[in-house]
Amino acid sequence: MIDLLARNPAPDPAALTAELAPSARFEDVRFETYRPNADYPSQAEARASLGSFVGAAQNKPSGLRLFRRRRPEGKGLYLDGGFGVGKTHLLASAYHASDGIRAIMSFQDLMYLIGALGMTRAVDAFRGHDLLLIDEFELDDPGNTHMANTFLGQLMPGGTSVIATSNTEPGALGQGRFNANDFQRQIQGIAERFETRRLDGPDFRQRGTRPEDVFSGAEYAAWQAAQTPETLAVLSHRDLNRHLLKIHPSRFAGLLSGVGAVGVLDLVPMTDQNVALRFVHFIDKLYDLGLPAAFTGIPLAALFNDTYRHGAYAKKYSRCLSRLSELLRESRQTLPV
Repeated sequence: MIDLLARNPAPDPAALTAELAPSARFEDVRFETYRPNADYPSQAEARASLGSFVGAAQNKPSGLRLFRRRRPEGKGLYLDGGFGVGKTHLLASAYHASDGIRAIMSFQDLMYLIGALGMTRAVDAFRGHDLLLIDEFELDDPGNTHMANTFLGQLMPGGTSVIATSNTEPGALGQGRFNANDFQRQIQGIAERFETRRLDGPDFRQRGTRPEDVFSGAEYAAWQAAQTPETLAVLSHRDLNRHLLKIHPSRFAGLLSGVGAVGVLDLVPMTDQNVALRFVHFIDKLYDLGLPAAFTGIPLAALFNDTYRHGAYAKKYSRCLSRLSELLRESRQTLPV
């Protein structure tokens, strides 16, 4: 059994630029496998827009580099929509549909990379890319607002196009999280680089279903017995929360390296927002990696403080609960009848 509490992966900025491809959950998705909700035409329209955008973003110059014209400035496309409408599916599909030089990463990882490498080296890491895809774009503080504006302002004029997904329309980024009015110039500078496509619709993960309950003791025992012991990680929710406070979210993938399944026991209410947000990032990574997971303890509805669930980070918490429910559903479907 793997002991996550004994792991403290070292910071490795170079690793963040090594294999920037869709994670395991999204490695097989394509535009053709996206199922738009017929009641919300914006979903099919967004898929079509992305397909056209990717085609236009292919930069395949021919002839000798010496005589090649300077690449035109990159363009931006911004997918704005609630959680569970398939934004990450479409973003990964755009990666697969492109045969140019491209990279996909979360906004959280991009901010860490810029901080670790410095702005100049971070821009150089993606200079020459045809397409950069950024998932869950959000401005949480003045620092990442300045970094995002500077990064895009230095990268895109060189010819790199950018597709971003977010739960917030570009002009409203940062609202409720910091004094965004004082940074409107930077926020507007970011927004003006993108054409926005809105995706409406309910959470597809809960379409036609009800949110899942956490596992009972018997269900969890049956699930754990079916896992490979050598790659299984099991720990209590309290221990996990304490450990995550020591590890930057950009290193959560390293924390889960080689893990085949995760069991989190005795979920408890989280009354500290810093703790809760770290847990949200952990669930995002667990979900993206496609790892089987099981949870016991309190109902999901009692996990986050109500003030958090209706505050500035409400969409993050709603997305987390949706993904937890899907993880539970997937694991429950593997239980013996």
